Amino acid sequence: MVTTIRLEEQVEIPLSIRSLADFRRWATSDDFPERGRIDYLADCIEVEMSPEDFFCHGTLKGEIYARLHELVKRQQLGHLVTDRTRVSCPDAELSVEPDIVFLSTEALDGGRARLVPKAGARPGRYVEVEGPPDLIVEIVSDTSVDKDTRRLPEAYFRAGVTEYWLADARSGELFFRIQRRGATAFKPAPVDADGYQHSQVFGCAFRLDGTRDDRGHWTFDLCEKAPE
Repeated sequence: MVTTIRLEEQVEIPLSIRSLADFRRWATSDDFPERGRIDYLADCIEVEMSPEDFFCHGTLKGEIYARLHELVKRQQLGHLVTDRTRVSCPDAELSVEPDIVFLSTEALDGGRARLVPKAGARPGRYVEVEGPPDLIVEIVSDTSVDKDTRRLPEAYFRAGVTEYWLADARSGELFFRIQRRGATAFKPAPVDADGYQHSQVFGCAFRLDGTRDDRGHWTFDLCEKAPE
């Protein structure tokens, strides 16, 4: 009797997983793999084991996180986290580890989302966000194009995520889009004459600039513009 699926001898997925609840128990257990990104999306377990591209993914994510972290800290807006932060939304049958997550104090205080304690741990130890965060940012990689541009936006919208940002630096042109909630799906925020897109979550506008250094490597700058 088969009890486990093993992928590339790096990830073992128990065949006992039959629901989102089963997946969440596994994801917060000591048996969950320490490498790779493993998501539960629309009754499907999706595994990404490919390493992040240093410039197109790693440094781009770092720039967005650093700029937003400074803003969130400066204005005491809530919590900004990156990598290995599990977000689960039972109403949307979703459990994922996004590139960047912003969870506002308002969302926590109002009960829209909550922090799930680590089983058996001391108070103040948490392993998961349950409920929709205010913002999710995804950086497109070669193996995640359809997931980041189609499946995840649809799932995040169903879950109630307020804003979804998407960035892609894999080609010669840098792509950056702020997407806000519409009637039935996320809609791109308007772009002003200076290339800025307004974020309703932060109440200001952003523009992502990308240039090449003398070695031909990407360098990024997330610019912020206060409301007029």
